[in-house]
Amino acid sequence: MVKLKSIPAALTIAGSDSGGGAGVQADLKTFSAMGVHGLSAVTCLTAQNPSTVLDVQPTSPAMLRRQLDAIVAAFAPRAMKTGMLFSRRLIDVVICFAEEHRKIPLIVDPVMVATSGAILLNQSAVTALKNRLLPLASLITPNVPEAEAIVGRRIKSIEHQRDAVRELFERTGVPIVIKGGHVKGEEAADIFYDGTDELLLTAPYLRGIKTHGTGCTFSAAVAAGLALGVDLQQAVFDAKQLVTQAIAESRRVGKHTVLWPFA
Repeated sequence: MVKLKSIPAALTIAGSDSGGGAGVQADLKTFSAMGVHGLSAVTCLTAQNPSTVLDVQPTSPAMLRRQLDAIVAAFAPRAMKTGMLFSRRLIDVVICFAEEHRKIPLIVDPVMVATSGAILLNQSAVTALKNRLLPLASLITPNVPEAEAIVGRRIKSIEHQRDAVRELFERTGVPIVIKGGHVKGEEAADIFYDGTDELLLTAPYLRGIKTHGTGCTFSAAVAAGLALGVDLQQAVFDAKQLVTQAIAESRRVGKHTVLWPFA
């Protein structure tokens, strides 16, 4: 009998990107690149490409819950992450699931706005996200516009990021990393804070490359690292390295570039 190698599984709860650059597709690609089996519960169908989101069709809350139940009935995910959740009713399902499975580390990527500017989280859902879902997380991974929406002020520098990451930790009691790709400068600087330690993670900007899907890839990489048994700080550091590599190794598909997280 052939003895098969065992690998861990990680779960993404996110929207489908029909262009394949972000969302569930980016998460599964990242899990695979890191040697982790990818499980998925799809929250929304989108009609999109790297330039625009044409339409969004949310999954019913009942169907989202059925996907999650089917997954845990057959697998034991060692980490999970969220992406686009879209509505308060879908967030309520995720909150209930996370409360029932507190032993599974949860990475919350608070997806609110697409790179193209399309709104990906209904206003009615923002309060539920901030007050009920974020405190359940093991790590929160907002980019600068998302962090601005949560703290209610502009973030234009590393010092602003540092202030915001501490404020978010005080609000939630949860480790935070604010991704600084939207802050102008020579380097893309991410700041991690867990109430004790602060990490400044930098990489040089790579000009002329579209970075659609970097946030999804980063949070998926952290989840995959946790599924592999890495501690949180190391998982964040490794995720930064993987995203930097994925940008540098981007591939051209038609008129667009796509991230390539495979070594």
